[in-house]
Amino acid sequence: MSGQRIYCIWLWLMLAAVTVSAQPSRTSSAASYLERGAAWMAKGEIERAIADYDLAIAFDSSFAPAYYNRAIAREHKGDLAGAVSDYDRAIELNPRYADAYINRGIARCKLGEVDAGINDFGRVIEFNPRDARAWNNRGRARGDQGDLAGAVAEFDQAIKLDSRNVVGWSNRCRAHYLQGAPDAALADCNQALKLDARNADAWNGRGVLRQEKGDLEGALADFDRAIRLNPQQAGFYSNRGRVWLKKGEPERALDDLNRALEIDPKLAEAWSGRGVAWFAKQDFTRAMADFDEALRLNPRLADTYCNRGVIRLAQGKLEEAEADVARCRELGGDLKSKAAALLREVKERRAAR
Repeated sequence: MSGQRIYCIWLWLMLAAVTVSAQPSRTSSAASYLERGAAWMAKGEIERAIADYDLAIAFDSSFAPAYYNRAIAREHKGDLAGAVSDYDRAIELNPRYADAYINRGIARCKLGEVDAGINDFGRVIEFNPRDARAWNNRGRARGDQGDLAGAVAEFDQAIKLDSRNVVGWSNRCRAHYLQGAPDAALADCNQALKLDARNADAWNGRGVLRQEKGDLEGALADFDRAIRLNPQQAGFYSNRGRVWLKKGEPERALDDLNRALEIDPKLAEAWSGRGVAWFAKQDFTRAMADFDEALRLNPRLADTYCNRGVIRLAQGKLEEAEADVARCRELGGDLKSKAAALLREVKERRAAR
């Protein structure tokens, strides 16, 4: 069965919370609470940190860093809308607050407001054209919009400004991969790993590239390394599971794909991969259920339509099979020749009746 084109997530360049030195002005108490809040953040005590940032704001409602730090804490809680509101206030108080623009841009992109995020990164570039973080994040946002050429150009600039920018190399690796330039992608992933051998996403990215080149053992080694570095990333297990499928080991594939779905039940590619594993074990009922769920989560998985179409064809559901195959091809997928021949054979038999 044909696999999906899977890769690592884009990487954001995000900032940590900041502190300020206490001042003898009316902000001295606010600054003290800000520092204590940052200390709570460092310990992972998010609610206590927010409580201290609230107090800092109560003492001085014009203290921009308190809003900025509270925004970061709110992001850690998953409150993106609340974080954007605090970044808004920090920027209102300090219209050239570059860090707040960058983090607000990231939060906006996560909320699906990609154009607004691009505008925020652009504002930072206006203040300081040498800010590699802004170029990298704007490239990431352009990539989200499908503008891969624009993304590569942004990453080029980020790397030019900071050649040791591991995130920039890793992101450009992904963009080159999605552009269909595997050699350029591999060079970028290798450079990212040369700079930081603990970059799990770069190991994962290189694993994907090795898999597509047919180097299954090399791909497994890279995915193993990625998982050791970050055992909570569902996509890494999903990718390794697909290598096991290519090696003809569906049981090991199921182990990895089940783990991926434990971590992230909304990972459509893992549902699709597990469907292929069940198909390989000739458990068509489970395979169909997994393909259905994959397409519910992401209705643009071309090869999943092809795979489901094959099962429907084997079940004699010709019209439904044809619909799946047509959707697969519409999205750029390709039905295996054996399945295509089977489809023609069934149609010919029906026509002869």
